Amino acid sequence: MDPRLEEKLHINRRHFFGKCATGIGGAALASMMNPEASAAPGDIDPLAAGLTHIAPKAKRVIYLFQSGAPSQLDIFDPKPQMKGMFDKDLPDSIRMGQRLTGMTSGQARFPIAPSIFKFKKHGESGMEISELMPHIASMSDDICLIRTMHTEAINHDPAMTFFQTGFQLAGRPSMGSWVSYGLGSANRDLPAFVALSSRGTGRPSCQPLYDRLWGSGFLPSVHQGVKFRGDGDPVLYLSDPPGVDKTIRRRMLDDIAKLNEQSYAEYQDPEIVTRIEQYELAYRMQTSVPELTDLSDEPESTFEMYGPNSKTRGTYAANCLLARRLAERGVRFIQLYHMGWDQHGGLPKQIKGQCMDTDQPSAALIADLKQRGMLDETLVIWGGEFGRTIYSQGNLTETDYGRDHHPKNFCIFMAGGGVKGGMTYGETDDFSYNIVKDPVHVHDLQATIMHQMGLDHERLTYKYQGRHFRLTDVHGNVMNQLLA
Repeated sequence: MDPRLEEKLHINRRHFFGKCATGIGGAALASMMNPEASAAPGDIDPLAAGLTHIAPKAKRVIYLFQSGAPSQLDIFDPKPQMKGMFDKDLPDSIRMGQRLTGMTSGQARFPIAPSIFKFKKHGESGMEISELMPHIASMSDDICLIRTMHTEAINHDPAMTFFQTGFQLAGRPSMGSWVSYGLGSANRDLPAFVALSSRGTGRPSCQPLYDRLWGSGFLPSVHQGVKFRGDGDPVLYLSDPPGVDKTIRRRMLDDIAKLNEQSYAEYQDPEIVTRIEQYELAYRMQTSVPELTDLSDEPESTFEMYGPNSKTRGTYAANCLLARRLAERGVRFIQLYHMGWDQHGGLPKQIKGQCMDTDQPSAALIADLKQRGMLDETLVIWGGEFGRTIYSQGNLTETDYGRDHHPKNFCIFMAGGGVKGGMTYGETDDFSYNIVKDPVHVHDLQATIMHQMGLDHERLTYKYQGRHFRLTDVHGNVMNQLLA
């Protein structure tokens, strides 16, 4: 074959546009490398998909995810009538043959285990909350308590993946990545999406966390969450290695950027743009992150507010304080994961530890944002991946019991960000087993979060493998009933 003809046949569309000196890709790359020169005032992130679809009520989200599934029966959904049904079998008319996990499907019976904890009405709203959460109870007029969340997933990993990505199977972008993709970053010295994790005192060795929970899936990887660690450098590889100073690092990044620019001009691969941007962000974070994580400028009253563990890095309390500092600096999506809620046995003792971990810091975060005038623009969410059964898993005594997974109804709460405070939404049956009124699906929650951030969940899509994907797949309704 004529070599000249062979060359033409091997030039594909990507190479053709890559060779065009005046192509859109070159302009985009130039814009990213020098945004101040090419962007209009207010354009902060050249990698954002676009502007908001609707007027946003919240500028940021802080999601306090309680990994392992807290028992709604012992914290937020009182069922005093169950006291008289202690150790009686759960009626078949209530269970209605619903799916069980392999951990209790073989039990000979399903004995009812009423909560041993006392509930009381709080605030002007009269919201009923357990004695396990006195600090959250004191903020009852600021929170919107949803008692009728439900999900299809009955095991931890698919249920957590469903909450984070809108799909039970791994591989799709997390909610924070969708927000980053839709809105970009409000602070070019910090990521748009940050993840933090802590290990609870209730059951420290329970369900693990996977980095894919804050991954970007098929979105450009610039939108994945950046995990802040609880020990050592807050972010891996942030410090310069021995023998490398700032000048050498800057020269090295400039040389690497030139090589990547050449590669991008030829192949137009968006991941090359991501690589350049991430190198630059890491360089800027060498200054911004140490300042962010240095708590020496916080008054002692702040640590007293968040509790005794707030000075210990890697604890839930310290992460709540860090979440407030991230919010102040423009991070759009802040995800906290607190492990230890998976209480199949010994629940009364274990749940006390988990509530001690989370009650005061969670309430302090809401109060702190409120006193700083930030709560109205910050949507705070607290909750796990599903609920717990009214019947006991394993042995039942008057002071000890366990609870299995229950996806049919459970509780979460929200505060700030344009939701109604002092509201209890939804109603469950006497056994906290089925929803009686006002169900809220996981996709409904996701749609509502996106709406409050100014994003239409049906319009924010990304084309991948020939299909336009979105966070809520083909479901989800904005819960206007919950909005102020």
